[in-house]
Amino acid sequence: MAIAAEKIAPEATTSELQKVAALLGGVRVLARSLTSPLDAHELLLRGLPSSALDHLVGHLVIIGKTDSLEKAVGMSLRTWQRRKDTPSKPLSQEQSGRAWKFAEILAKATDIFGSQAEAEQWLERPAIGLDQRRPIDLLGTPAGVELVEDHLDRLEYGVYA
Repeated sequence: MAIAAEKIAPEATTSELQKVAALLGGVRVLARSLTSPLDAHELLLRGLPSSALDHLVGHLVIIGKTDSLEKAVGMSLRTWQRRKDTPSKPLSQEQSGRAWKFAEILAKATDIFGSQAEAEQWLERPAIGLDQRRPIDLLGTPAGVELVEDHLDRLEYGVYA
């Protein structure tokens, strides 16, 4: 059994990486293909291109450019607009990590809810399992991110209907 699980895990990880990368603009924006978590790590160390955040925010279906989104990605709307003037300048490691994590959570929620629109609606609505807090409002801290990820895991495995 352990051998079978080891064979499945890398493929699942690659698939998840590709979904997150696609939300950030894919190879065209990231200028590289991600084939392992180490590739993602190296990319985030160097900083995502500003255009990756532009792509992510520009392709949101429901979520608007709000304070909640600013907290989730770790950048104010004003700073984001200023960065548009220097698209080749990479995001900081922290901003890159936050943008990546937001894309990761959005990709996972999209898988669970069946569409990006449904996933975004879920992020915007108070959740009983999160003490009536909106998931997007919790993404501003590592502890909040962990709560949202745990909640998504519970939803995925049917702990909450």
